[in-house]
Formats: sequence, C-alpha cells, structure tokens
Amino acid sequence: MSTAGPPQGAKAPLGGSDLYAVKERGGQRIRIARRPVHGVLLLDKPLGWSSNDALQKVKWLLRAEKAGHTGTLDPLATGVLPLCFGAATKFSQLQLDADKEYAATALLGTKTSTGDAEGDVIAVRPVAVTAADIDRVVPAFTGPIRQTPPMHSALKKDGKALYEYARAGIEVEREARSVTIHKLDVALALVDAGQAAINMIVKCSKGTYIRTLGEDIGEALGCGAHLTRLRRTATGDFTVAQCVTLEALEAMTEEQRLACLLPVEALLPNHTTVTLDSENAGRFLSGVRRRGSWPDQGMVAVYGTQPHALLGTAHTTAGELIPGRLLSPLEIAQSQTQQAGNQEPAGAPQASGTTDSREKVNHEQ
Repeated sequence: MSTAGPPQGAKAPLGGSDLYAVKERGGQRIRIARRPVHGVLLLDKPLGWSSNDALQKVKWLLRAEKAGHTGTLDPLATGVLPLCFGAATKFSQLQLDADKEYAATALLGTKTSTGDAEGDVIAVRPVAVTAADIDRVVPAFTGPIRQTPPMHSALKKDGKALYEYARAGIEVEREARSVTIHKLDVALALVDAGQAAINMIVKCSKGTYIRTLGEDIGEALGCGAHLTRLRRTATGDFTVAQCVTLEALEAMTEEQRLACLLPVEALLPNHTTVTLDSENAGRFLSGVRRRGSWPDQGMVAVYGTQPHALLGTAHTTAGELIPGRLLSPLEIAQSQTQQAGNQEPAGAPQASGTTDSREKVNHEQ
C-alpha cells in the first residue's frame, strides 16, 4: 500500500475529515485513518509553497490528526519551518515568539509593489552605491527600530488580512511597530548579469519584515530595492541544518518519517526542569498547585517519573508550582508509545483527579 501522498509540488488533500484516500493500482481507493502523532518536525520549506500548504502536505504524509506551524514564511521564502503535531501544538507560541535568523538578497535600483520579486515594478532608479555607503546606513537599522508592516502581509485590520485590501487596490493606514535587529551584516553583490544587489544576514526579533528591511535600506542608499531571495536559517534554537525537505520525507517509509519528529519537550529548551513523584504528578495533571522549595521561575517544564514524561509547563512563585499548559494522560501515553516505536495508541495512565480528556487544542487544520 502506498503512503507517499501527493507528488512533490502537488497540494495534499485539505479539509477536516478524519479519513483520506490514496489511489492504488487498478483505480481502487483505500481509506486510511488519521492517527495521533505528537512531536515537532523541522521542515526546510520549499520555494513556492505557502506555509499552510507545506503543513498540510506533511500532515498528510504522517497521517496526523492535529497540526500547526509556528510562524508564516512567504511562498518565495525557504528554510526553517517548525511544524507541531498533537501535544506539541500546545507550545507552538514559544516558537512564534522566538528570535529568527535570515539570509536574504535585495536587488538595488528597482522597487516593486510588494517589496519582493512577486510584485509589479513601480520605480527604477540608477545605482551608485559603494561599500562606504553600506557602512554609513547599516547602523541606523541595527538595534531597536520601527517598521511599518507592508500592505502585502497577513497582518489583519478589522478582521481582514492586509493583502486582501492590497489585492483590491486599497491601501489602509498601518501603525509602525517596534522590532529589534540583533545582528545585521550587509555586503554589496552582483546578481543577474551584473546587477547591483546587497546580501544580508539578519538576526531579529519576532514580527520583523525582512522585505521591509530590504526596502528601507534601499531607500537609505538612495536607489530603492526589492527582495529577490529569502531563507530562514534559524528560529529559536532550531537551525536549517536540522531540517528535512519535503522531497526527502516523501521518499521515506512511515517509520522513517516518525523518526524525524523531535519530542514535544524540544520546544522547551530554556525552561527549568522540575520532576514530580507519581502522586504529585497526578495532582499537577489535574491542575492542582504543588508546594515545594522551588525558587521563583517564569518558565518551568514539569516531568513525571512513572513513566519519565513531560507533563506540561508551569511557573513557580513563593514556593508554589502553578500549572500552565498541560498534556492529557492520553497524550502522554500516546507519546510514550510513539517514542517506543509502537504506533498502536496505548491506554491512558490513571492519575489522581480528572484525566482532562476534553481539553481543546488550538491548531491549524
């Protein structure tokens, strides 16, 4: 039975159904059930794909029930796109808030309607830029800066994405936002038959628009610019060297695909660890605060001992461990079974208090 899914470049089946079909030889269609999958897959998003299309394709390949990505990359961008499955979706906000790193190229002298190569050319100016000019303007774009979000972006105004207004030919007022450029390396380059461009290496805070940064640097240089290449090389502690491509995933068996998943706790590298015995673990999973000699900590990852497994996040104040986002006992059991290499869901361990099996998870379908 084939489980490879749609061919590379094709969109996976979308929708909220619990089942999907694959076509077999002779035209026979076989329904295959989705299943609980928990963990994080680091995808090297391909050029030309939206983040959601890439998510749906991988979700299809894994036959996963719940999935969400951790921050949108434009179709013309490639690189690190962490995809969260099952219990990992509860902690995806941490990656949304993480710092990012990018490698980008901006063509000098040409301004487009979108700030990148997808838009129409709206202005062309001569280029007479030197390395000294670069050194002069870069300091103004390093550290805390203000950016006006581009019209061609997913940011919403009055419940409607800005790009929807832009496609209708409407420009709306946007408030400038504060972002931080932690590192900015800019160098002159020649591309496309000797045209002048700048190559940029950027480490920045969440919410930074690299298209806007390229445009603004182009304006400061007096010639304008638009982005022609964008690659996210890191998000938080995850780097592109850890990523897998869609093409590679398609060539794998289901077991190999599951082996690509990082455990849920990979999303919590900067959390202090607290381990509870079985009685306290059960009460913690029921949402009950625990008392101990813990110093005040804003980010805590809580584990149980039987089995050793992530229970959820918390913070500690005045010796109290206060629950944050919790896994359900069923999610814990399924994660343990998945990591052991057995894909049949295990029964949920019986913890003190409720099992919280009704807890809702925010995710993208």
